[in-house]
Amino acid sequence: MIRVTEKQLAAWRLFIKTHAKIIESIELDLAEQKKVPLTTYDVLIALFEAPDHRLRFGELNRKVVLSKSGLTRLIDRLERDGLIQREKSEEDRRGAYAVLTHEGEMQLRKAWPVYARGIKQYFADPLSDDEVESLIRTFEALQSRQHKEEKQS
Repeated sequence: MIRVTEKQLAAWRLFIKTHAKIIESIELDLAEQKKVPLTTYDVLIALFEAPDHRLRFGELNRKVVLSKSGLTRLIDRLERDGLIQREKSEEDRRGAYAVLTHEGEMQLRKAWPVYARGIKQYFADPLSDDEVESLIRTFEALQSRQHKEEKQS
C-alpha cells in the first residue's frame, strides 16, 4: 500500500487550495473588469506564443493548462466570438489548426494587465525573493521527475 505522510498530505492540500483561491481571485478580477476569463486567456496565450499564432488542435490541447476539460466547446465558443478561427491543414486534409485572430490578440492584450496585477497581488508580493527561488527549484524538480516518468511509460 502507498503511504502518504500527514506532512505530505498537508503540503498537497495547501498547494491545491492556494492554487484554487489565487485562480478564483484572478477570475473575479477579470470578470469585474469585463475581460476574458482565464480559460479563454489560457487558449489565446498558447496560440499567441505558437509559430504563426496557430496550433493543431492536439498540440493546443497539450499546451493549455487550465481548460483541458471542455476544450472542444470552448474552442467552438471562441470561434463564434471571433477570437480564433479554424484553418484546414494543407498537409493533412483531416487535420485542422486553431489560429489566433486579431480580435483574439486584442482581448489577450486587454486582459494581461488585470492578470499580471493578480499574479503580483495574490502570488508574488506575499513572497520574499528567497521564497520565490525556493518555489522555482521545487516546481522544476517536480516537473523534471514528471517528465522522466512520462518518458519511461
